[in-house]
Amino acid sequence: MAKFALYAELKAKPGKEADVEAFLKQGAEMAKAEAGTVHWYGFKEDKGGIFGVFDTFNDEAGRDAHLNGEIAKALMANAETLFSEAPKIHKINLIAEKV
Repeated sequence: MAKFALYAELKAKPGKEADVEAFLKQGAEMAKAEAGTVHWYGFKEDKGGIFGVFDTFNDEAGRDAHLNGEIAKALMANAETLFSEAPKIHKINLIAEKV
């Protein structure tokens, strides 16, 4: 079981929802090249304009590599254009899972 995770909350600017969705789909493709990323999910909440990313890692090194990698750089480079507020990134330690 992966023990480390990240959750990023993303609030799209009005009218930018389709751009955020496209950005997350591109992020999923980019995550395939990250050896330390076990799972990567981009999602849209039921309430309008709220998106997020949840990803898992086997170790802290994988999580740190992701935080300093190409997806994170792209997220920050596009933050002002796509989001109504700065992305909120939470480090999570996983304690249980159902497989």
